[in-house]
Amino acid sequence: MRRFLGCPIPRGEPKTWYGVPSFAAEHLEEVMKKLTPELFESQPDLLHQLVTLMNPNTLMAHGVPVVRTNQCAGEFVITFPRAYHSGFNQGYNFAEAVNFCTADWLPAGRQCIEHYRRLRRYCVFSHEELICKMAASPEKLDLNLAAAVHKEMFVLVQEERKLRKALLEKGITEAEREAFELLPDDERQCDKCKTTCFLSALACYDCPQGLVCLYHMDDLCKCPRSKQYLRYRYTLDELPAMLHKLKVRAESFDTWANKVRIALEVEDGRKRTLEELRALESEARERKFPENELLHRLKGCLGQAERCVSEALGLISSQETGVPAPALTVEELRAFLEQMNQLPCVMHQIGDVQALLERVEAFQAEARAALDVPPPAPGTLQELLERGARLGVEVPEGRRLERQLAQAAWLEEVTATLRSPRARVPLPVMRGLIQAGRTVAPSPAVDVAMAELQELLTIAQRWEEKAQMCLEARQKHPPATLAAIIKEAENIPALLPNIQALKEALAKARAWIADVEEIQNGDHYPCLDDLEGLVAVGRDLPVRLEELRQLEVQVGTAHSWRDKASRTFLKKNSCYTLLEVLCPCADAGSDSSKRLKWRQEPGLYRLDAESLGLSAQDLRDPGAVIMAFKGLRMEQTL
Repeated sequence: MRRFLGCPIPRGEPKTWYGVPSFAAEHLEEVMKKLTPELFESQPDLLHQLVTLMNPNTLMAHGVPVVRTNQCAGEFVITFPRAYHSGFNQGYNFAEAVNFCTADWLPAGRQCIEHYRRLRRYCVFSHEELICKMAASPEKLDLNLAAAVHKEMFVLVQEERKLRKALLEKGITEAEREAFELLPDDERQCDKCKTTCFLSALACYDCPQGLVCLYHMDDLCKCPRSKQYLRYRYTLDELPAMLHKLKVRAESFDTWANKVRIALEVEDGRKRTLEELRALESEARERKFPENELLHRLKGCLGQAERCVSEALGLISSQETGVPAPALTVEELRAFLEQMNQLPCVMHQIGDVQALLERVEAFQAEARAALDVPPPAPGTLQELLERGARLGVEVPEGRRLERQLAQAAWLEEVTATLRSPRARVPLPVMRGLIQAGRTVAPSPAVDVAMAELQELLTIAQRWEEKAQMCLEARQKHPPATLAAIIKEAENIPALLPNIQALKEALAKARAWIADVEEIQNGDHYPCLDDLEGLVAVGRDLPVRLEELRQLEVQVGTAHSWRDKASRTFLKKNSCYTLLEVLCPCADAGSDSSKRLKWRQEPGLYRLDAESLGLSAQDLRDPGAVIMAFKGLRMEQTL
């Protein structure tokens, strides 16, 4: 009735509960006494008997609030102090119950003892013993419990002083110390109210079986006061000492909390060092202060300060050693510096971070000045970028510098490529520049250069296609047309492979035409092999050659004459060539001997320039060959 009660049901059928809240306990007692006065006359503690039950409807009819619930397996029911409850099981189940209390229950426990004293009901345990045992070891108590025990102990000490003073006034001066906690409960109960004694009790030398609490000092026995004596657990000097220890324990948190509050709020205008804040945290840990808002704030402040110090040292070391650290933006750096300034502790790295921010702002101003002067030199942009990288802080101007540097480098490359007087631009290089230009941030200069490159590439590709058509077309073009195409393509500042191939083909065609004119305009008839070679070369050229048709006719005529002469002068399976037959023979003899010699010495009857006495140029002249034949025949006749 006077404590918390937890009742779980691990398994089984549900249990039905009826309860009356603690604020309506006195109303319930009045109604019960009013409806059954005869029961209370014979048994004053009737309400504390488990056999007492009244219809909930009757109680509700008299204005007593009653609540009801069904507790199923796996559920808990908690009854609060001073709350009445009853119930029944709806079937077989397995239930448990445990009594427990919190710090705020201690006043209710004292009231419960007083209530039991009036009803002369046995106590479950000694409330005074509970309080004194906790007061004897205050360092083991948390702050809330220490504060609650201090309040209860104060009430006990005051009440004990008053009772012992009354005992002295009655003439009882004898006293003995007694360790009540070592006695069984039934040997230290008040004979009058059944309360379990602990702080003190009154006994009689002549009536050793009698014992009463100091509230009932007049009810011990009829023996004279000189025979009665006080049995006590602590002296009146020891109790205040215990009370003081509780106070120190309870107020130690207040003292610590006050110091923490002043430190966090900087109420005295002085920021604490990290060492001082760590000392406050260590104190809370050593004294086992409970978790609270101030402690959480202190830990949070220390955590933020340590992170700030670590980040600041990282920034500073990266500036000194050049080792890259995670880059911060300017806004993050300002916020970081503001965070360091807002923390209620002294950090020596704030000056270094402030100096870094000033250098960053100076760099920003210089970068903006350089960007506002069009066009900035690539060298200047590169130098600014290198300086900005060494700062370890990302600034908006850094991206602008990178974009401007990329634009300037690309424009410089385009200019150097297109304006080079020595070499023409290959098409792959031009395409690469266009592709790189698409990755560069747009600007008027970039747009103009891209348009120029695209136009040049389009023109070059068109001329390349035209040259390719000329090289692969079945209907060949005359040299004049190809020369006109090549001349126009010469004005394009690009390296055109197909135009170059067309130019080479035209050069070969012109050389071919020169050879043909030389042969045609010479003093001698051309050799058939030379004509056949020229025809073969002319047919392979992708140029329409008017002289080619004439040569083909000449070669065809020569082949026709040679075939007719062979059929006329050469016998079938003859061992002589047509030239040997037509030329005078240097050696007479039978055909069989000639054939034999021809077989043994194939080169014996071959005609060469020395046998005719002609030069290589004369051999190309048919007239000279005929005259040589005639002269050689006359010599053989003679």
